[in-house]
Amino acid sequence: MKSSIIAALNLNLGYNKDPLIIKNASFQVKENDFAFITGVSGSGKSTLLRSMYGNLPIRDGHLSVCGFNLLNAPKSSIRKLRRQIGIVFQDYKLIKEWNIERNIMFPMVISGFPKNSCKIKTERLLRHIRLEHKAKKYPLELSGGEQQRVALARALAGNPKIIFADEPTGNLDDYSSDLIWSLLKGVNEQLKITIVVVTHRMPDKISMHHKHLYIENGVVHEMV
Repeated sequence: MKSSIIAALNLNLGYNKDPLIIKNASFQVKENDFAFITGVSGSGKSTLLRSMYGNLPIRDGHLSVCGFNLLNAPKSSIRKLRRQIGIVFQDYKLIKEWNIERNIMFPMVISGFPKNSCKIKTERLLRHIRLEHKAKKYPLELSGGEQQRVALARALAGNPKIIFADEPTGNLDDYSSDLIWSLLKGVNEQLKITIVVVTHRMPDKISMHHKHLYIENGVVHEMV
């Protein structure tokens, strides 16, 4: 039986002393789940996701990710958590002055992997995202869809337990979107990595077994 990799109980989230955005949320995401977080614009989807990777302090309640309790978590715990996760953003956040190969390699370098191991794994990831022929190109020489594939490869570079993706197809055309969803599905099914995605629109063409959390008026509903 799969154990929980993310667990929330009576979780409250908000910015500074502003009104709560997420109210008394209780849910679980199990190991190897593919979880969607949806809701209307401004419902708190990205707020909830940010709390999961330690980028937003918890107002109160309980939230644990990869075994780390994030209520009043010290910076050392947040750093340790982030070694176990990968993050994909809507705007890619690639380093424009570095070529694609170096962008993907970066998480491995800062984690202290041997140079030869970094090179071998980067080549494997480039093949996986079908961009090995563009290893020496720079981000602005690639299309948006290609940049997002690089961002996914970079997120995978550190052998994460979870991939968090915030609107990963929000800026992409239908073809590129379908390719990103297909890659994420493969990561989940073949590599057994938990995927948590914030999206305004779930994929139509890519079928997958999934968990669905829907946010409405600050309340997180688990859809069935």
